Amino acid sequence: MSALPAFAARLCDDAAMFPPGMMPPAEAVPAHAAHRAARYGELVGPLVVAAPALAELGSLLGRDRLELAVTAPAGPGQVAAAVTASAKLPVRLRAMEIVIPPELELQRLPSALHEARLDTAWLDDVGAEVFLEIPRDGRRDGVLAVCAERGWKAKFRTGGVRAELHPGEAELASAVVAAVRAGVPFKATAGLHHAIRNTDQETGFEQHGFLNLLLATDAAAHGADEQRVAAVLADRDAAAVAAGVRALGEDRGGAVRELFVSFGTCSVTEPLAELVELGLLPGSMLSEGVSA
Repeated sequence: MSALPAFAARLCDDAAMFPPGMMPPAEAVPAHAAHRAARYGELVGPLVVAAPALAELGSLLGRDRLELAVTAPAGPGQVAAAVTASAKLPVRLRAMEIVIPPELELQRLPSALHEARLDTAWLDDVGAEVFLEIPRDGRRDGVLAVCAERGWKAKFRTGGVRAELHPGEAELASAVVAAVRAGVPFKATAGLHHAIRNTDQETGFEQHGFLNLLLATDAAAHGADEQRVAAVLADRDAAAVAAGVRALGEDRGGAVRELFVSFGTCSVTEPLAELVELGLLPGSMLSEGVSA
């Protein structure tokens, strides 16, 4: 495989089974294997699977140990069963991504985590990282504090199938700055369909760009305030954003990825194509074929 620039390594988690793609597991598993074996394979992180879908994977897996990020959409109560189910499959559980349900009050979070056995190091045995999905309400800073205290990571929801699921620049900037200042790395999920900030032509939704988010995180890491970070998120000048990414270089590009871990995409080839179009990855990445 060709080495990628530091900013791009394992940038794209494969969320093909989630909206709007909704690829069936029988198609998503072999498609993921093909992505990982392709010339651009270093761009691709784990296959993201919702905990209830683990039961469908058994007959689809080969001898190669598939890397998974498993989501717990119903909250901490799904974690123990998901880890047990994963242990019975030929997979490597790389991450547990846990939603904090709206009804789970912040003061009840420690007991909910305890009941899910997440107050122990048991996930270390399988090498899985813990991500808590950060609520878009007054619990945000409290959940970030839990992540900081326990050495966990955060997950920000940056879009969805309705307009109100897309946070504005100011809201996302505030969340990014809060995470960086708390020392909590994060990943993003949903809505990052393009590299650059845009208005979706079909839905009219205002969508964040994954490269904008990368540069916004770098800005926050170097002391930018929320207003400046929001301006980076709002930038629609593709050439300027690409130049900013290119200017990061290897050291700074690697450092910002320690904070902005990855983002979920239901189509790995779409961000790949945009990165090639912006001149940030070589065009050979798009050519067919599997590396030796």
